[in-house]
Amino acid sequence: MAVIIKEVKTKSDIKQFVELPFDIYKNNSFWVPPIRSDEKKALDKSKNPAFEFCDAKFFLAFENKKCVGRIGAIINKSYNKKVGVKYGRINKIEFYDNHEISEQLINTATEWFKEQGMEYIHGPLGFTNLDTQGMLIEGFDFLQSVASVYHQPYYKEHFEKLGFEKENDWVEFRLTLTDVALQKGKRGSEIVKKRFGFSILNFTSLKELKPYNTQIFHILNDAFKTLPYVTELNDKMIDLYVKKYFSILNPKYIKVAKKGDETVGFFVGLPSLSEAMQKANGSLFPFGFLHVLKALKKPKVIDMLLTGVLQEHQSAGVAVILISELQEQMLKDGINQMETTGVFETNHNVIANWKNYEHILHKRRRCFVKKI
Repeated sequence: MAVIIKEVKTKSDIKQFVELPFDIYKNNSFWVPPIRSDEKKALDKSKNPAFEFCDAKFFLAFENKKCVGRIGAIINKSYNKKVGVKYGRINKIEFYDNHEISEQLINTATEWFKEQGMEYIHGPLGFTNLDTQGMLIEGFDFLQSVASVYHQPYYKEHFEKLGFEKENDWVEFRLTLTDVALQKGKRGSEIVKKRFGFSILNFTSLKELKPYNTQIFHILNDAFKTLPYVTELNDKMIDLYVKKYFSILNPKYIKVAKKGDETVGFFVGLPSLSEAMQKANGSLFPFGFLHVLKALKKPKVIDMLLTGVLQEHQSAGVAVILISELQEQMLKDGINQMETTGVFETNHNVIANWKNYEHILHKRRRCFVKKI
């Protein structure tokens, strides 16, 4: 049967777009379902402020009236202006193992990008760098973290057959906290504090953390501004992410660094929600939130969700203090496992730090690129 492509326009289309991964990864023990309502909001211009600086279209693929694939096509105008290149971003691509499906999806996105004057197509990427990024190409036998991605192993081969090449890779690590890492971190932290006069704020409630919510994202804007795929988050986007993420954090695992009255860095650790989200199966209500609450209160693994330090202080070792303080809290709570988020494989300074732990490099995800 021929593959038919349809643009997403109706509520029914959106529902099929959101539901497709639940079919593709059914019974996969390593995939972590997203929250359906969040996925729907991301496609809604009235609810996603990223549409103020992005253009986007979304498409479905059908074969014999069955939905067999999907793709998002995003143009982040702010990013293209920043780098001076006309990029189109592939977003949320999923498909069954049929080359006609993947080819039709990519061709449809490419044609729209051509109409908009784009020169390159790359991805998978989201509206911003706080959306999920990259395609999993190694580590299919490890549980996905909520801040990362999972894909079918055949996706990489489909992309390569369609002429895509590697643009950048992120790598992810599983770290085991040892006495050696603890003591080394503690010594380094004391040296940095004494030399530069930094202090650390700890939190016991989300109310205590609230004055720092937006500050964290302003630091993130400064810390990440030179990285690939990054554009500055405006006030509306910051407000969106604060509401989305800061209601599900355990404040014990969030650390803020100060120098005098200035907030200079932060570290957000998140009790792993992967198993809880699998049990929730895409819905927080009526019972999904109970699994999430339990995971937040009694974590076994900490996901190193997000960290940032103002650029002027990055060489002073602020990150050393932040992670040392997180480790001390983990020690108190009997936790010795950490899951890193993706770091560019070229970020040798960060990767060198992970070698102080018992560690495995267990996942790799890729951003592909192709000239249109």
